[in-house]
Parts: sequence; C-alpha cells; structure tokens
Amino acid sequence: MLRRLVFAAVATAGFASAAAAQDKAQETPQLPDIAAVEPVVGVAMHGEPRYTHGFPHFDYVNPNAPKGGEMRLFTTGTFDTFNPYITKGTPAAGVSMIYDTLLAPAEDEPFSEYGQIAETIQMPEDRSWVAFNLNPKARFHDGEPITPEDVVWTFRFLTEKGDPLYRFYYATVKDVVKTGEHQVTFLFDGTANRELPLILGQLPVMPKHYWEKEGNDPTATTLTPPLGSGPYRIGAFEPGRYITFERVDDYWGKDLPVNVGRYNVDRIRYDYYRDRTVALEGFKAGAYDLRVENSAKNWSVGYDFPAFHQGLVKKETFDNDLPSGMQGYVMNMRRPVFQNPLVREALAYAFNFEWTNATLFYGLYARTNSYFDNSELAAEGLPSPEELEILEPLRAQLPERVFTEVYTPPKGDESGNIRDNLRTAFGLLQKAGYEVDPKTRKMVNKETGKPLAFEILLVDPTFERVSLPFVENLKTLGIDATVRTVDTAQYVNRMRDFDFDMATSIWGQSLSPGNEQREFWGSQAASQPGSRNYAGVQDPAVDRLIEQVVQAPDRESLVTRVRALDRVLQWKHLVIPHWHSPVQRIAFWDKFGYPEARPMRGIDLMSWWVVPEKDGRVAAEQKKEADKAPDPAAAAPAAQ
Repeated sequence: MLRRLVFAAVATAGFASAAAAQDKAQETPQLPDIAAVEPVVGVAMHGEPRYTHGFPHFDYVNPNAPKGGEMRLFTTGTFDTFNPYITKGTPAAGVSMIYDTLLAPAEDEPFSEYGQIAETIQMPEDRSWVAFNLNPKARFHDGEPITPEDVVWTFRFLTEKGDPLYRFYYATVKDVVKTGEHQVTFLFDGTANRELPLILGQLPVMPKHYWEKEGNDPTATTLTPPLGSGPYRIGAFEPGRYITFERVDDYWGKDLPVNVGRYNVDRIRYDYYRDRTVALEGFKAGAYDLRVENSAKNWSVGYDFPAFHQGLVKKETFDNDLPSGMQGYVMNMRRPVFQNPLVREALAYAFNFEWTNATLFYGLYARTNSYFDNSELAAEGLPSPEELEILEPLRAQLPERVFTEVYTPPKGDESGNIRDNLRTAFGLLQKAGYEVDPKTRKMVNKETGKPLAFEILLVDPTFERVSLPFVENLKTLGIDATVRTVDTAQYVNRMRDFDFDMATSIWGQSLSPGNEQREFWGSQAASQPGSRNYAGVQDPAVDRLIEQVVQAPDRESLVTRVRALDRVLQWKHLVIPHWHSPVQRIAFWDKFGYPEARPMRGIDLMSWWVVPEKDGRVAAEQKKEADKAPDPAAAAPAAQ
C-alpha cells in the first residue's frame, strides 16, 4: 500500500496522444457488466470492511470537535514547487492536502478504504476491474464538478508524465474508461492483484480544466497555488521559510462520514528550519506548536525548559501496530565497490549499534532486523513449510543461507570495542579479493590495486554524530570512507539520479504490502530515475517474490509471502540496518485536544483540534518565551 502521496505548450503536445488514447479507450466495446455488481461504500484488502453503509464517522474521531485555531508545525530544508507529482523540484510540506482522493483510508483497519470523491464502488469477486461512482456533489475549489474526465486525465498524466512511482504502482491497469455520467471504470490486465482497487482509490484527482489552460504546465514546477478540491487550500507562503494552508469553509466533503471529526483547525502552517537542532530551539521559544520527536537524545534531555515544567508543554508517546519499515545505510550496487555481497556484508560489522544506542540514544531504540519489523509480517526463525513452498522453486537463485540461517545484524558492544567484529569483516573482505597495502595501510583490491573507498551521503546534520564513529571503524579496516552532508535540494536530486555511494534511507511499510514493493526492489525500477530502488536490485527471484506478494489471495498467504520476501532481502545485504521505536513521540504546547481512541496506525493529527480555553493561555506564554529568547534569530525559520 502506498504510504506517500504527484501539466502550456509542452503539455499540449504531450497529451495529444493521451487524448487520442482516451478516445480509443472510451470506444472499447468489451466492458464488464457493471450493473450486475452491487455498489458498496467501502472495500477491504482481505475480508469485510469494518464500517458498513450509513456509518456516521470513524470510531477514532470526535464528531463534536470544535473548529478553529491554528496548528503550527515544522520541517527542515526548503521547497520550490506546489506540484508533488513529478520528479522535478522539492514539493512544499503538506501540499497533498489540497487534493481529495477517490477513497479515504480507515486508520483503525489494516487496509480498508471508504468513499470520498467516489460515493460507492463496484467490483467483481475476482477484482478484475473496479468502477468508481463519483459523488455528484464533489467539487473543485472553483465550484466546478469533479468528473470522470478528471479521473481519466489524472490517471493518464500520472502514469505517462508523473513520478515513476505511479508507473510501477498501476502497472497492471489495462485501461481507464468513462462508463457513465458520474462513473469511471478501471480495467485490469488479468494479473491477480487484490490490492489494485484500493490503491486506485488513493488516486488524487486533479482538475483537467485547470491544467489544460494556457500557461499551466503540469509537467513543470510551480509556485502558483494550483486548483484543488480538498479540505485545505494554499494560503500565505514564502519559499524556504513557511507555507500556510487554510481550511476551506465551503469544502464540499466536510460532512462525508470519512471526514466528520477531521480537518478541525482553520490553519495549518509549516515553518522551515535549517536543521532539527535549530528547530527544537524554535519550539521552546514558542515559534510553533507541535513536533514529532525523532531524536532520542532530545526526548530524554532536550525539553528542560520552563514551559515544560509548568505543564504548558506535554510529551506523549502513542503506540501503533505499524511495521517499522527499514531505515539504514543503503549501498548503491550500481557502484562497482558494492557489487560483491561479501563487501556489503563486511561493512555491516563496522557499525556498532549497541554503542550508538547506549551513548547517543539513551537506550531508547531497538535494532531493526527486518524490513517489516514490529509486525507479524517480519521473518522469524527458519523458513516455515509454507514459506519453503514459495522459496524452494527459487533455491538456485537465492543465497543458501536463506534456507539454513536466521538473519540478525552483527551485534556490537556498548563499550565501543568491536575488535571481533572487525576481524570478521577483515576475513570477509579477504574472501572478496581485498588486502591491506603494507605501504599505505589502505584496503585495496588485489587485482586492480584500487582502494576500497566511498562517500556516505547525508541530508540531516544530526546524523553526522552516528556516521562519524562508523567511519572511524571503517578506517581501522583501511577503508577510506567520508561523510558528506548536503542541502535538501541537492540530496533529493542525487537520490533521484542514484548519484551516491552509500546513503541513509527509509522504506516505510504498511500492514498490507503490495505494489509499492515493485518500486522498492523491482528490476524495472532499478534503471528508472526517481524510483526508490536505491540499492539497484535487479534480481528475477526478487521480482517473482514481489509478484507473489501482490497476488496474495488472502491475509494468511500475504503474511507468508511477505516473510519470504523479507528473508531474501535480509540475506542480500542491501542495507546496514539502523533502529526503530515501537512508539511515536509527540511534543506539543498544551492547546490541543485529541480523541481517546487510538487508531492502529498511530496518531491522526487531522483529528486533533484546538481547545479555545487553552489556546489563549498558551499563546500568552509562547509570546513571553519569544520575547525573552536570547537569540531570536537562532530560533527563526531559515532563510534559504
């Protein structure tokens, strides 16, 4: 399931063929008998959806939450576009809020969606097609109705001109056809793919009439606020400093069951900062209201300031049942230095998680073993009989250790002494054809004499304190590793172009993995700039496992197939795993209310609200903190 949510003279020429294809598609005679299928308000990946026709709202919201107030958030870096659906530019934080999608997800189910732009859904038992019946009341912010033509145009744009993600995500869609005044139908290619109707439900519908106007180029970056349809529109902004989203008073979908109790604050503002250290000082000075705290050090010792002790700032942890995903140092196998799996395995022995966690993170993290940690999807123990049925036909293409060993990352030592690990790494490097040059004391290739050297690309300066000790351990082995921290724009461009040796990356995972795995690990994605196959995996066995995950007919088989894929990814040594936390850490000025019910996917900030009687008190204290800050410039958003 996709967890991240992407058209003038150039566009006109590009879409001429698309328009012809659309006309041809609409003439397609072999359409399914849509009328024979009962419309439903929701669809689940497996089994029946929790909510049925006529449900008033999700269980994890407060339907009586007051409207009003402002929620101020932070982010780092900069932005230069309001178009998040192409590979150019750096999109503004939160910009996807201006668009509605066909369906909306329920945060208290593994993977279910309910009508938003689409009032109802029709699909057969085998899910070989899906029809979305659009709500006649659905409108863009200019009052124009959302039509099947908008859906068709959006789909074709995303898959032909948009981010490569969409080509992989919707690869098995054969055609999209307007089949009624308010109906659009997607036809599939016959490949079993239970997830496809749901991920099509995630389609952000863009206004065809807006993007076809002269001067509006959907393939280009833009800082002209585009026309949307969602609960918020873009308000005041300054590139690189801040962006504000204003709640749409006459938002067409405010009374839909999926939206009741959500989108409560009038304004959402993101302030941009140079780095997280400066951003924390901004929070303490009252410059913004809420932060998701990803730093264990900050969580432990960074909130020692008067407002916290006075109870005006709270720190709360929120449990969730989501897979942690994988964060780690990814090695780019397009680079010759990382093409030997023995080298990749050896480098992991130089990273001392235990020392890092104890010294830098106050022991708050767990080591990540799996690409689906913190969930039933993670591979455990040796392969089960059910997994072996999937893996055995691929045995000749897989590392033997997939079948005989349980993968665990190398275990270090809190004292910092990892001599035994470095000895193991040295042995693996020797097997890989490397030796230490006695003159230079550098690790070199025995045949070419070329030193083993690479650069670690970072975007967050706070990661230097983790990476520099790793580099020192590598130097002990004679490996010439360097750390380079770059700005957000450069980092994004280099990662899109796979222009890096090693970098820190994160692959978020859902409770229902599927089509997105093609973009993470699929062979076609490896050669597609802008994909998230950063490691450059091109392996027919992995491709086969991904397709089996996508085609899983039920929850039980999905879990088994994901575990098999996880096991193979582990033993390919694509990354040096980092760490994860089983809880979400939120620090906020005490002006908000939130529902007592906690969805399984963690916090839903869009269901929070501003408590009027608390807001005034907090605002006064924030002003006091800002007035007495010794260096206001240090806490101000960064000029880019």
